[in-house]
Amino acid sequence: MRLVIKQDYDGVSRWAARHVAKRIEAFAPGPGRRFTLGLPTGASPEGMYRELVRLHREEGLSFRHVATFNMDEYVGLSASDPRSYRAYMRERLFDRVDIEAANAHLPDGTATDLDAECAAYEKAISEAGGIRLFVGGVGADGHLAFNEPGSSLASRTRQKTLTADTRLANARYFGGDPSAVPPRALTVGIGTILDADEILLIVSGPAKARALRAMVEEGVNHMWTASCLQLHRKAVVVCDEDATDELTVRTVRYFKEIEASLGDEP
Repeated sequence: MRLVIKQDYDGVSRWAARHVAKRIEAFAPGPGRRFTLGLPTGASPEGMYRELVRLHREEGLSFRHVATFNMDEYVGLSASDPRSYRAYMRERLFDRVDIEAANAHLPDGTATDLDAECAAYEKAISEAGGIRLFVGGVGADGHLAFNEPGSSLASRTRQKTLTADTRLANARYFGGDPSAVPPRALTVGIGTILDADEILLIVSGPAKARALRAMVEEGVNHMWTASCLQLHRKAVVVCDEDATDELTVRTVRYFKEIEASLGDEP
């Protein structure tokens, strides 16, 4: 695992966006050769999305031949619902860059057969050639996507019941009312995420410090599902100083020395 420590959230967001842009451009996507990108929602990636939009508008970053697969969607919310993750993605990225609508994928939380929808989502990822880069955030309890504590580390896309803490954290998108947050969601599994060629995780703020410690300094544990990154051959975590509050000084120094030798390369 590579741990990149930036001064603040803005630095994290810029670094993450440059990392995504560099991977897209190095792949050189074109007709019949799409770069597949896994994407998250929530507060953590919002700065990254703003920077990706800027890179598109000011520096020519193109999403024309990029296919995206989002991590999750609420059960029962239609794509037109302003609280849905489809609406979140349209507002922050899809409607502001040159991605083709048919290439922007999210699971359908209103499907008649949700299990079949989950299986179809896994199939769509496979038929696209798998995910080249999966970007994610992490919950304060260490969950990745909606893989709540206790989720199987071999799990695939499926329905999940959300914890009270997760609904509370997401209440800001529902008028501040946790009870208005749907109790279930469709989510990619930990196994789905681990299949990606590369994983980039964004971690910001002191509320995520315990989760970061569990991911970096403790063992793989299904109660902290983001710790699965320890099992991946190419995992990168970019965090701010506040998120390192519970790491040992030695750990922080170690990773900063490594990054200094790399020259801050995404």
